[in-house]
This record gives sequence, structure tokens and C-alpha cells, in this order.
Amino acid sequence: MLLQNKVIAYATELGFCNSLYTYRDAFCRARKLANALERMGMQQGDRVATLAWNDFRHFELYYGVSCSGAVLHTINPRLFTDQLAYIINHAEDRWVFTDPLFIPLLEGLQEQLPGVEGFVVLTDQAKMPDTTLKNAISYEALISDESDAYAWPVLDEQTASSLCYTSGTTGHPKGVLYSHRSTVIHAITAVMPSVVGLSDRDVVMPVVPMFHVNAWGLPYTALLAGARLVLPGPKMGDGASLPQLISQEQVSLALGVPTVWLALLNFLKDSGKGLESLSRVIVGGAACPQSIMDRLREYGVDTHHAWGMTEMCPIGTLNNLKASLSEMAQASKDALRLSQGRAIFGVDMKIVNETGERLPQDGLAVGDLYVRGPGVCSAYYQRENEVSSTYDKEGWFATGDVAAIDAEGYLHITDRSKDLIKSGGEWISSIELENLAMSHPSVAEAAVIAVSH
Repeated sequence: MLLQNKVIAYATELGFCNSLYTYRDAFCRARKLANALERMGMQQGDRVATLAWNDFRHFELYYGVSCSGAVLHTINPRLFTDQLAYIINHAEDRWVFTDPLFIPLLEGLQEQLPGVEGFVVLTDQAKMPDTTLKNAISYEALISDESDAYAWPVLDEQTASSLCYTSGTTGHPKGVLYSHRSTVIHAITAVMPSVVGLSDRDVVMPVVPMFHVNAWGLPYTALLAGARLVLPGPKMGDGASLPQLISQEQVSLALGVPTVWLALLNFLKDSGKGLESLSRVIVGGAACPQSIMDRLREYGVDTHHAWGMTEMCPIGTLNNLKASLSEMAQASKDALRLSQGRAIFGVDMKIVNETGERLPQDGLAVGDLYVRGPGVCSAYYQRENEVSSTYDKEGWFATGDVAAIDAEGYLHITDRSKDLIKSGGEWISSIELENLAMSHPSVAEAAVIAVSH
């Protein structure tokens, strides 16, 4: 396959990688990893945790762990320490693969992690730091003597492939278990032209972390399309490093949260540099203000809103302009691009009022947003027998968002239900207020928070 020779570029803690590293190399090393996991006694369904950035070793774990039958459990290292301990223990992770930067964090936690058998540090032996982590070994030492021949098992499509925990603001985080089936369906759907729209001509850089709902599925969709993958490592939030990497690797599509693009734009403004190769960015995780979209347009970059959830595998909608709307006035197009877009194939949406009555999709009615589809989780991990108010009597999942859906099928999220502001009997959108504030040229970022009065 030509895909085997496609180059993956990646950034390291020392700078950008200039050596050739291909998908062929990645899967050769993933087979060595699978052999190492087998030698370590890992069985089908066992959980392997990662605390890692977007880099080539993390990419190898995506395939070496899941395709061998184990479950890849990506963890957000930015969570509170008590949440990290709860998640690792609740998932019953047997081994933790960690970036060297997170060793001090795990050293302080390991006494609270009785089920963890050991730690693998994602580095080579020469850079292996001294650590008190039990059974610590460098990743390169782990796989160095393993064979690169491995017979991948034939797994039932419903076999668990990966595990992600929500980072809710109340209660313990909840686990969402993805199957091989849901992961493949999501990748096939996301790669379509009306969604992410990838081909082997694209150079894709996920700035969204690989520990955040599988980087919105990019490690799978880029591979499916044969696109070149650029992994920014720990430099992913650095406004100065990103344009250098975009230029060096000729990135055509990048994906990330609004704060990433704000930092990038501020650097470009101060440095006078441009983004010659970049044509598209996909923004999710929070509403993207029009001011950021307008500034990116000045550099020839189109911005596309996306929306999803951990519980949805994760993409639910993506904003691409329908051909039938291409003749709209520019002001109308600008207003429409602030929406979260249309549901991707396999996702159904509805909005309901307080009594659960379905509301019309006229762009005016606002209600609680519910979704369903093959990628929407049916229950939380190890809570399968719990009765949850998260689902209605017909099995629709309550997203916690308040939204309108217009006649063209575009989703307009008004707010999170817990963030809505009521004043004088009227509901006010905090997102709308934030966008208004950020439309002022002197305002860089804004957050609207309701206070009881």
C-alpha cells in the first residue's frame, strides 16, 4: 500500500523532527509493542492508560494496544490529582504509559494506585530520567528486543477499543467505552467531504490533544484517507511554534479549540508572518467567536465549527455550507458559520421543552438538545446497570446543551443548560454575550458567568 510510505511528521521536546517516519515504520513498531504487551501478560479487555502528548509513540499505542485486543485508556493530565487517581482506579488500568513531563505528577500519585503494575516512560533509554515509579522502563527498552512480526487477532466488532472519561464539573468523571465498530463508523463518516473531508493530498495537524476524545478521531480518519499526519508534541499550545511547524510541513488542515487559534493569531500579528499552506481549521470544544474567524480569513483560512461530546465518539455536527445556500448574502453566511453545523451521518438530533415535547426545527424554538445514533454511548463504563436521567424513555441521550435547529438542519447551541442566565423573565445566552464582548477590538478573551442577584 502506498499509505505505508506516507510520512508522519512529529515534534519532540527538542524541536521538530526532520527524519522520515512513515506509517510503515509506525505499524512495524506497533507490532513490536503488541508483542511486548503479550509478554507483559496483557489480556483482551485489559486497560492500558496513557498520559501523553500528540507524538509518534502515542500514535503507536493507539494501534498496538487496541488492535491487540486491549483497551487504550487516554487520560487528560490536566485534571485534578484526585480525579486522576479516581479515573485510573475506576478503569482498573494495569500499566500506565507516560510522557516524561508527567513523571513528577505520577510519582506523587502512585501510592493511591494499587492496581497499577508499572509505568512505561515514552522516551529512549538515553533520556530515561531517574524516577521512583515502580517497574519503570523506557518505551524504547520495552520494545527494542521484540519481533516486528505479530498476528493480529480477529476481534468481534463490538470488542472495546478505547476508553475516555468525561471531565464533568460535578461528581466523579464518567467513562465512555468505544468499540471497534463505533470507532470505524465514526472514521468512515468523519472522512466524508461534507464533514472533515480528507484525502491523501491533505496534511493534517491535530492540535486537539490525543488524550481528548481521541483527538476528535484524527488518528483514525487521517489514516483512513491516507493523509499525512503532523503531531505537534508538547508544542501544541505554543503560538510561536505552531506556525513554524505548519510552514515546515505544509499543513493544510488543523483542528483545535479557539484559544489555540487566538494564541496563533496574536503571534502572527506581532511577527508579521503568514500561513501560506493552511486553508482550513476546524474549531470545537467551545464556541468560536466571529472575531477569530474573521482574523483567520485575513490569512486565507476558512473556519468550520464542529460540535460533539465524549459520549458521541465524539463528532456530532460539522459546519460546511450547503451548496443550496451558496448564493446567500455574505452577512447571512457569516451568521450561519457561527452555528455548530449539521448532524453527520448516523447522528439524529431533536430539541424538547420542559415536559419532553418535541419542538419544531424552525431556528426559533429553543430547547434541550437530545441525540442518538450508533456512536452515542448507551451507558457509562461500569455503570451499565444504573438508571440514568441522561436518557429519555425512547433512549435519546440528553446532551446538557440548549439549542435551536433551523429548517436547513443547522444546530445553533445557545448555551449549556447550567450556564443559562435568566433576567427579567427572559433567558440570556452567555455564548452570545461572550461573542459580543469579543467583537470589540480591544477584547482578547471573554467569559460570561451568571451571578445570582
